[in-house]
Amino acid sequence: MTATDERDDLLGLLGEQRHALLITVRGLSDAAAARRTTTSDLTLGGLLKHLAAVEREWARVLRSRPDPEQLGGADPDSLRMGPDDALADLIDDYRQAAEDTDRAAADLPDLGVALPLPAAPWFPPDAQWTARRVLGHLLRETAQHGGHADLIREAIDGASTTRQLAADFGIERS
Repeated sequence: MTATDERDDLLGLLGEQRHALLITVRGLSDAAAARRTTTSDLTLGGLLKHLAAVEREWARVLRSRPDPEQLGGADPDSLRMGPDDALADLIDDYRQAAEDTDRAAADLPDLGVALPLPAAPWFPPDAQWTARRVLGHLLRETAQHGGHADLIREAIDGASTTRQLAADFGIERS
């Protein structure tokens, strides 16, 4: 993808991080996606579920409609894959949430627009961020959790996202 402007560039980078995360969970069973490999509650399915909730919250912020009752990152259950969750459904939900975030960003007049943040203990009262900062934050959060996902996947079956990406591009890695 050739970026034509800053928005395209940021959304392109975010898209690459999302793609890498989806490669990390590729080919897994529901049981593997729900497996804890550390003392943390993090699972691959739980990370997808969490990031879908996070995408939805930031899409609301991009539309200047934050919902303090629906803070995606604040719900501890958003990090857990429940017994009724299926990996395929979590992937579809994540993709839909990401597409909605992209539409919300595309609808903005520019990335310098100030947006109200949801009321949360980690934001000062009446805080605002630019749309640019919202996208940067979402990019950071997706990349951070993508790193967590890569470690969890390696602990499950030795698969490496980097090796899988290289294979997708036909690059032999030793």
